[in-house]
Amino acid sequence: MNNSKNSIDTIVAQATPSGRGGIGIIRISGPKVKKIAKKIITKVPKPHYAFFTTFLDKAGNAIDQGIALYFAAPNSFTGEDVLELHGHGGPMVMDCLLRRIIESGARLAKPGEFSERAFLNDKMDLVQAESVIDLINASSEQAVYSAMRSMQGMFSEKVNSLVKRLIDLRVSIEAALDFPEEATDYISDQKIDRELKNILLELKLLLEKAKHGALLQQGASVVIVGKPNVGKSSLLNYLCRKNTAIVTDIPGTTRDVLRESINLGSMSLHVIDTAGLRESHDLIEEEGIKRTWQEMHKADLILLIIDDDVWEVREPPVLDLDAFEQYLNRMVVIRNKIDLAKEAVRAHIEKGQTNDVIHISIKTGEGLDLLENYLKGKVGYGNASEDGFISRLRHLQALNIAEKHLLKGRNGFKKGHIHELLAEELRHAQKALNELTGVFCEDDLLDKIFSEFCIGK
Repeated sequence: MNNSKNSIDTIVAQATPSGRGGIGIIRISGPKVKKIAKKIITKVPKPHYAFFTTFLDKAGNAIDQGIALYFAAPNSFTGEDVLELHGHGGPMVMDCLLRRIIESGARLAKPGEFSERAFLNDKMDLVQAESVIDLINASSEQAVYSAMRSMQGMFSEKVNSLVKRLIDLRVSIEAALDFPEEATDYISDQKIDRELKNILLELKLLLEKAKHGALLQQGASVVIVGKPNVGKSSLLNYLCRKNTAIVTDIPGTTRDVLRESINLGSMSLHVIDTAGLRESHDLIEEEGIKRTWQEMHKADLILLIIDDDVWEVREPPVLDLDAFEQYLNRMVVIRNKIDLAKEAVRAHIEKGQTNDVIHISIKTGEGLDLLENYLKGKVGYGNASEDGFISRLRHLQALNIAEKHLLKGRNGFKKGHIHELLAEELRHAQKALNELTGVFCEDDLLDKIFSEFCIGK
């Protein structure tokens, strides 16, 4: 691409976190790197070799001693000349070095500017660039490996494969439109429909993997709901392994939303405790109940806790089924207080005749291991294959747009075999996929993406 908005500038930033540390790294990139190197370390080091040297101020006095690493363009992270100075990680040492480099001709880099230059100089695509920050921010082991696979280009390869198939199909269709007298030499309508079907299947598989990757990137949202005093706050405390929520026998103790982030296995979960669902004339409690429904609407998974002091062999009571209808595909019913069940009822439960209800006792711990395993399964724990990758909401939106245009194009083509309309839908689908990887991308989107990065990355 090589069209950096500030490509004539040489930029500098501290690549290691601020504060005291054993080692601090200063990174410089741009056309003045060699000139700056000669001023600070007296010469340009041999590319890709560690060079122990002294870092000098303007008067020739030693600021620090350490390692200098030089990477000559285009064989560097940014695609430009890059110099790294590895010194002692004291704040004043780093500050003195930064000021010396800036007075030698560099300017302080903006957040993410090194990665932005790598993208603009075709060292990585936009998905790979985003995965850099996702790797840094990974909150679980599975997220680390998935982000690394994205950074190595696994996600991009799958997207580019789809783009290639779309291009090939467009070429065949548009060639037939441009040269109708030779249409018999091109692809038949039957083959067009078959290829569309195969492309849609490939896209659907990619979308499913991307949805799982998005959960890894942002963490799954799990909302605990139910009537007052059924054990919602106790379950939150159990999952968090600490007393986050106040637990009492007084109904309506929880009046606001409580949020905790936990790691379950290698998955990150955002667990949310909510106000009990009931009729209330208390304005504060009413607001809490309103927020409960709002959280349910946004949740990836809803845990509906119920209890029954009688514990008879029958279907569990589930509040108002009509109110929950739109959430049923994201909901699991958890029947608490199994320790109160009679022996005959427990035998009935153990036979598995409870229609997909998870039976637990938060008080005794019974069934909680089954609940954790269920949660792991629902959010994809253990399902990440070797080709799993990290993804973001932006990626899901692009894939959904591409799928929408392909479905519209195929359905219309099957009805009327109008090649012009199909070609237009294929073009829109290809555009959505190209925007995903950054082949076509607005400057405002680039600014938004790279502003999330830390300075020095």
